[in-house]
Amino acid sequence: MATPDFVLSLREKIGHLPLPLVGVTAVVFKDEKVLLGRRADNGAWQCVSGIVDPGEEPADAAVRECREEAGVEVRATRLALVHQVPRVRYANGDEVDYLDLVFRCDWVSGDPHPADGELTDVGWYGLGELIDVEQPHVRKIALAIAEDDPAVFHGGHGVTPSRERTSHQHAGKTAEHG
Repeated sequence: MATPDFVLSLREKIGHLPLPLVGVTAVVFKDEKVLLGRRADNGAWQCVSGIVDPGEEPADAAVRECREEAGVEVRATRLALVHQVPRVRYANGDEVDYLDLVFRCDWVSGDPHPADGELTDVGWYGLGELIDVEQPHVRKIALAIAEDDPAVFHGGHGVTPSRERTSHQHAGKTAEHG
């Protein structure tokens, strides 16, 4: 998979040190089916995803990634999940901390196909056909199904881990998090 030029430039300066990047996942629906692709690098089935370019709106990045990777036009309709992906260490030693913004997207046009080599297979799958999809990706799909639910996120309680047991109460209301 092609590494964006801005990441290569940063790597020249910081080497393999952890690099914080913003990523997007596009959970695309057409009728009662979801768009899934098999990644060329590891064979995993998942929704289209990618890195947000500097200055790019994240929703626009989700739309762009669908066009580039799967050859489909989509409309981002809702932010479904914001979460920190556990640190990724690549075979070359590079480390990345991805903040993943998961968008619900609706299909607009185009027949899915592996458009740029990042996916080896891509197509529409029913929600009962997610057997080969790993649990974190199934969760993203589940959170994106609803058309008007608020985004889910973790944290934000303003407490240290030692006070976590009491962090669920704030101003007399129960805090909810995913």
